[in-house]
Amino acid sequence: MASPPPEPPAEEPAPPRRRRPRLTLPGCWGALLLACLSFTPSLLPRGGVLQGLICGISAAIGYGLGVVAAYVWRAFADREARTPSRRSWQVLLVCAVPLFGLAFGLGQYWQHGIRTLMGVTDYNVATAVACPFIAAAVFLLLLLAGRGIRAVYHAAARLLGRWIGARAARVVGWMLVAGLAWAAFSGLLLGGVVNAANEAFSVRDTETPEGAHQPVSVLRSGGPGSLVPWDSLGRQGRAFTGMGPTAREIGAFTGRTAQEPIRAYAGLATADTAESRAARAVADLERAGGFRRENLLVITTTGSGWVDPAAVDSFEYLADGDAASVAMQYSYLPSWLSYLVDQSKAREAGRELFDAVYDTWSKLPQDQRPRLFVAGESLGSFGGETAFSGEYDLRNRTAGTVFAGPPNFNTLFREFSDQRDPGSPEIEPVYREGRTVRFSEDPATGITPVDRPWEGTRVLYLLHPSDPIVWWSPRLALSEPDWIREKPGADVLGGMFWIPFVTFWQVTADLPFSTGVPDGHGHTYKAAYVDAWNSTMRPEGFTAQDLDRLKEIVSPSE
Repeated sequence: MASPPPEPPAEEPAPPRRRRPRLTLPGCWGALLLACLSFTPSLLPRGGVLQGLICGISAAIGYGLGVVAAYVWRAFADREARTPSRRSWQVLLVCAVPLFGLAFGLGQYWQHGIRTLMGVTDYNVATAVACPFIAAAVFLLLLLAGRGIRAVYHAAARLLGRWIGARAARVVGWMLVAGLAWAAFSGLLLGGVVNAANEAFSVRDTETPEGAHQPVSVLRSGGPGSLVPWDSLGRQGRAFTGMGPTAREIGAFTGRTAQEPIRAYAGLATADTAESRAARAVADLERAGGFRRENLLVITTTGSGWVDPAAVDSFEYLADGDAASVAMQYSYLPSWLSYLVDQSKAREAGRELFDAVYDTWSKLPQDQRPRLFVAGESLGSFGGETAFSGEYDLRNRTAGTVFAGPPNFNTLFREFSDQRDPGSPEIEPVYREGRTVRFSEDPATGITPVDRPWEGTRVLYLLHPSDPIVWWSPRLALSEPDWIREKPGADVLGGMFWIPFVTFWQVTADLPFSTGVPDGHGHTYKAAYVDAWNSTMRPEGFTAQDLDRLKEIVSPSE
């Protein structure tokens, strides 16, 4: 009997084909739409790298919205997803090239207009050309990150499906993945960035800025007899007490005999708590004779302890040097990062410092008390506001206040702006006919309402229409604010309009560059302090020409 023929060797299974990442047609249309809209103007000039970043983020958001919209449409139509035809992709490609090119060209035109409004001359052709490539890279990275999260979700849902029902597994899976993603972002990514920044800025805090020298006067913290050691002041504290106009410089400007201004400061290394730092700063202020001066200024610093020299210098010049100033540090981090992690510290510092000063001031005989003023810029205005409950409190406990560039989340600023008189715009609101609190972009051109009396204590907010610190809010993502709906300010392009999600990311991207524009725009407040303090302090003996000369001193023209 013949043996059966040998069986042919079994063929090895072919290796599984790697699936290429596929794009959905609705998602691509959404990405194209929001990518084109991202070139619309916002508050500040944008370079090619920044525009590429905004464009990529907007495209990723648009892609997600397109996918979600298609999913909802299919749910209502009760049908499964269909594979797009080749012709559909060709139509997308034919439309994408001219639309993106047109948006890119208009974007360059709008950016030129913004630069012209602000007197900015810098323009980098290379980064402008690189913009689309940067946008594509950012878009792909975000797309891959999103798909990675989706893969984790599917794995979690399959695992949970062994013990619970399919629908419940999907819901719990999404909740689990969302929680893990947020924990990774806030705990690992954000926490790592904050820790690294805190380490870097704490090292920088040990440095002394160029031009700052340890005082030889008993009238400054860190000088002879001071209760605050020079080494404990921090970088910004050493700049505050180791610089500033002298009595000779003030006298040369005014043509009159001037006094040497007093400056007191406490750094993070001065004491362990905000209360003890405030007590030390006030004790040093009292030692130097600050409560015997005609004018006393309480300043809440920004996150890093910085005090704008223009704010305090102009105050001292207009006071003929008969002035004392006190401030203290509460963080190593810059303002925008301090708000994320040190918001409570800003509140505490503003309240503790003013209360400590006010406690000593209020115990003096009324005829021996200095005029008490308050100031703060950016996050400093946020902290400075916390010492007061409202308009009446500011009026009753101070002789005047100047807050510059208040963040949109400031409690009192939002109260005064939201409750403004009917008909007044958000960029320059009028609160209760301007009887105490007023707002101005440029006090030199007038402080509205010019036809109403402004008696007693004067509270003045400086805010530029182009300052993203003032106008940024999470609500920008889904709600059009009044400042965009209304007539734009003098340094905001008339072509700016609100787009859901896109405008939020545009203004968010403006934040880190808010001080990189000339004085009088963005978050740069220098010369305006001269007119602000002149309006608030109401000093005698200064002409309009004197104020112009002082502006050149505190904010020299380049």
